[in-house]
Amino acid sequence: MTMISPVAGQPASQSTPAGLADLFGRWVHGIMVYWARREAIKTLRQMDDRALRDIGIVRSQIETAVHGVVDPTFGYVR
Repeated sequence: MTMISPVAGQPASQSTPAGLADLFGRWVHGIMVYWARREAIKTLRQMDDRALRDIGIVRSQIETAVHGVVDPTFGYVR
């Protein structure tokens, strides 16, 4: 019979070195994602309206598109 320790499914404590390294790694990853998104927004803002339309967004959708939330029918005129 196999016995599983009750602490096997619990996350590591944040006071352990591994927990602190994980916390620091998530913080660094978050900063890098933030910088990459800001750079993408800057690049898209430099594009003209026709180029933005070609990729399927309008100028007012740039930030939401970079964050991954776009309503495909938002920019269309009926």
